[in-house]
Amino acid sequence: MASDVSQAIADPRRLNAVHASGLLDTRPEEPFDRLTRLAATVLDAPLAFATIVDDRRSYWKSAIGVTGDDAPCENPVEESFCQYVVGSNEALIVDDATTDARTRDNPSVHSMGVAAWAGFPLHGPDGEVLGSFCVVDTKRRTWSERDVETLRTLAASAAGEIALRAAVAQERDARGRADTLARTLQESLLPPELSLVPGLELAARFRPAGRGVELVGDFYDVFEDGRGQWHVLVGDVCGKGVEAAKLAALARYTVGATALGNAEPSAALRRLNEAVLRRHGVGGPFVTAVHGRLAPREGGVDVVVCAAGHPPPLVRRAGGTVERLEAPGTLIGVLEKLELHDVEARLGPGDALVLYTDGVTEARNGDGRLGEDGLATLMGDADGGSAEALAAAIDQGVAAGNATQRDDAATLVVRVPLR
Repeated sequence: MASDVSQAIADPRRLNAVHASGLLDTRPEEPFDRLTRLAATVLDAPLAFATIVDDRRSYWKSAIGVTGDDAPCENPVEESFCQYVVGSNEALIVDDATTDARTRDNPSVHSMGVAAWAGFPLHGPDGEVLGSFCVVDTKRRTWSERDVETLRTLAASAAGEIALRAAVAQERDARGRADTLARTLQESLLPPELSLVPGLELAARFRPAGRGVELVGDFYDVFEDGRGQWHVLVGDVCGKGVEAAKLAALARYTVGATALGNAEPSAALRRLNEAVLRRHGVGGPFVTAVHGRLAPREGGVDVVVCAAGHPPPLVRRAGGTVERLEAPGTLIGVLEKLELHDVEARLGPGDALVLYTDGVTEARNGDGRLGEDGLATLMGDADGGSAEALAAAIDQGVAAGNATQRDDAATLVVRVPLR
């Protein structure tokens, strides 16, 4: 029997489960103390334990009746009665430990005064025996059926607490892996870094709502068309999750491919509408987007922008005034024919074009939503010395209401530097 007990104690699978429980060498906790205290009270026993047994000791996760600052919190596994429970994976009920053949030679009979002992296996969530839940009496006694059944129930409750903790830990780990995957996929929908556009400054910010680990549909991009012109794109797909991310990717690549053919921004957005309807049909998810074409010229840049159901682009002039580029248009993915308008503007030295998603204007401030007027005020008051400074000021304005931010916020700033 001794060899069977030793083999069970040293079983690698069991020891892995013991260490995975995270209970070894941890402080007493009320969920376990409550159960051992109840066991000691109901069974009128001076000592009660919830133990975790590794290959060398029986660690007392909860010990009722052991008092004093210098009181032990474990005993060697070969001196514990828990070893027999681990070895057999069955309850051990001993009325007289001094005469029972299983326990009479155990050192604890004398060192701890164990006269009667009753305990059940403490199982982990996968069935391995982690230790025992037991009561100890310092005088011989006959454990009644009621005593044994009470102890069985309390042991099961202690095992339930361990299983609950394991489930919470697994959920936390799974959520962490999902969060990491979501962040990775989300980053793949945004340029790892903005392109360097000759004669222009670019800066961008993306601020997710909430925990910031769910796939979202906000996106932006900057690309060249091969003819010395540059294109900027900002958009927002309704909804979240994988489907929204797939639609955001479709928007980036469709607009980019169309722009290479020297199409006007409105034509690229119409092509995107066709692609969305082919994939999802009328009544499916919709997209809002603003597409701008930048043509650097001597002393500035000529801009053509088109918005499809998207917040209007804003221009911050070098002197701090803010202008709205009126470019109303139909949502993408709703109708087969869109009403779109290409709007022209010119940026001179110190001027900046700001494209953003509605998460920016819907951010909360002390008076309610930031809104377009609030964004314009924020832009006008910001340090306009660089695209980076302007993007940072907008992001800080959104962050000020981050506790109640309900939507993701993306911002893209294009600025003509002062000569």
